Amino acid sequence: MELGSRSRAALQYVLMFGGLGVSLPYAGLWMRAQGLSGAEIGVLLAAPMLGRLITGPALAVWADGFRYRRTPIALLAALAGLGYGAAGLSEGFAAWAVCWFIGATGAAAIIPLTDVLTLRLARREGFSFAVPRGFGSAAFVATNIAVGFILRATGPEAVIVGVILACLGIAVVAWRVLPAEPVHDGPPIPGWDRFRGMGRLLKDPVLVTALVAIGAVQAAHAFYYGFSAIVWRGQGIEPHLTGLLWAFAVAAEIGFMWIVDPWRRRRGIGAWPLLALAATAAVLRWGLMAAAPPLWILWPLQALHALSFAASYLAGIELIERLAPRDSQTAAQTLSSTLSAGVLIGLATLASGPLYDAYGAGGYLAMAGLAGLGLIAVMALKPMLVARARFEATGPYGRP
Repeated sequence: MELGSRSRAALQYVLMFGGLGVSLPYAGLWMRAQGLSGAEIGVLLAAPMLGRLITGPALAVWADGFRYRRTPIALLAALAGLGYGAAGLSEGFAAWAVCWFIGATGAAAIIPLTDVLTLRLARREGFSFAVPRGFGSAAFVATNIAVGFILRATGPEAVIVGVILACLGIAVVAWRVLPAEPVHDGPPIPGWDRFRGMGRLLKDPVLVTALVAIGAVQAAHAFYYGFSAIVWRGQGIEPHLTGLLWAFAVAAEIGFMWIVDPWRRRRGIGAWPLLALAATAAVLRWGLMAAAPPLWILWPLQALHALSFAASYLAGIELIERLAPRDSQTAAQTLSSTLSAGVLIGLATLASGPLYDAYGAGGYLAMAGLAGLGLIAVMALKPMLVARARFEATGPYGRP
């Protein structure tokens, strides 16, 4: 029986976030095993994120030049697999930096492209975007647990092998399984016009404020992503428990996506209050994590991932889709991803290495401060959204 669009998208998310379930918690352990310091690990992780200031918009414009949305996803996934494979075969910091940059850039670029494709399918076919996305989170949980136990029996090289296999799987599924969703409703837009459309988005103060708010809350996860496994290992927490802690956080995320978010939509609760709640939870979570709490306290703090990540992610997708014109959805979602999972989190990751070297778990305090800046931006966004809604209600509004 042929898979429906929702099932196809879910399979793609399973592979994408299964790969992330290997790289996010455990990449730092692989790099540490190569003899790198915290600062060097921070550079390797941050470089592709910071590079997205250029690679993100460039790849978005490049991707919109294809006939179908699945084509650039397949090509980027194959590129990511090659980059990570070369990293596993290389020696020396410079070689690792180049190869990791290629792999991480390709892997990160496929997420907003898949989000836009799935949003289009969900809107046309009437299913919730959070459902296939939640299957990705479930795969993240399973991978966290599995890789934690695999690392106990093997070694950190299993991290590279797992990431490569995930990237190759994504490429095959994108090429052969994802629906042939067209990029454009009409004729293709010339490349220069696509660049100018992205520039118009950046002139919209409401959209830019939303991008900053979303980006700051998401970027505040940088220390957790890069150094939580190392911090917990220093506290005597075994790798398999690290996997379980990450899995518990993502299980809370799945519950939010499959249960709380549909309830929120039925009740008519908008994206802004969700983003405000997420920012508040992030400040609390990272502030308490800075105290290097014992294992029993880590469990409820990990449950806050449902708010600090899942709520901010879904609120961000919804806000950006609402604020951007239809013909700029790819560009707008890529801009959001570039800021959230690129520039801001890159800077935060770059700072996380020296913070870990100097303060250990105390580095989380900087993340609490970044989340606090996001909360300030969320508060500033509210009157801007109200003003825009009034303007749209009283007459035609010329969107950027």
